[in-house]
Amino acid sequence: MRPSNGDTALGSESATLGTTVAKSHYAAEMMPGRETEIWRMKDGRAWRVGLDAEIAWIRENTEPGLRITSAIPALFAAYATLELPGTGGHDPASWFEDPDRHAAGVLAVLSEHTEAQPWWLGYLETGARAETIFYDVPKVSLYSGWRYVLIEAGPEQAGSWRAYGLRKGRLPDLMFATDRSWLVSTLWDDDWTCIGGSRDLVDSFLSHPNLRHRVRHVDPAAEDATPPGHTAI
Repeated sequence: MRPSNGDTALGSESATLGTTVAKSHYAAEMMPGRETEIWRMKDGRAWRVGLDAEIAWIRENTEPGLRITSAIPALFAAYATLELPGTGGHDPASWFEDPDRHAAGVLAVLSEHTEAQPWWLGYLETGARAETIFYDVPKVSLYSGWRYVLIEAGPEQAGSWRAYGLRKGRLPDLMFATDRSWLVSTLWDDDWTCIGGSRDLVDSFLSHPNLRHRVRHVDPAAEDATPPGHTAI
């Protein structure tokens, strides 16, 4: 739904799913003066929960419609869509459509183009069984009033916190670096991910051996960013 407001071995990237990318190490300890922030414990440490201030830049710079700017603000140098594995006529049984291989590829590309910093991970609340990681925290509202749990974490958590087997895979529905150098968003009813970032980032997606057959460059001025073989609901 549009909002109304070369072969690379799996082993070389799968570490991204369970091992912190070296240049993405960061501290997230309780700090003086942060008493008003919301933190929750997981994996033996505290994680900061994001509030409206963290996503206001997205909400204020997206608009309804079928353009990619319905999901990604018109603030980036380049845009693309990435079909989810096994959708749009791609054979789900293919080696290239493996969900873990897909997730590892996405995280590897993003990590390669990100300086050492936290990432914001957004988990969409789609119903009673939605896996939002933390269930007792304030949600942020984005797009058509959809509610997300937003957590300051990183690529290791993006690849491991959700259980395998979800319809859209284990990656968060929304991810962006704290410096806002890129944003990826999979909207509620879409079976593809929208990407905004530098030209180098998008070029890396377009050339990635495990992803490139499902990646398409998108002109932000194009009236409809729906990938061929898909339907925007």
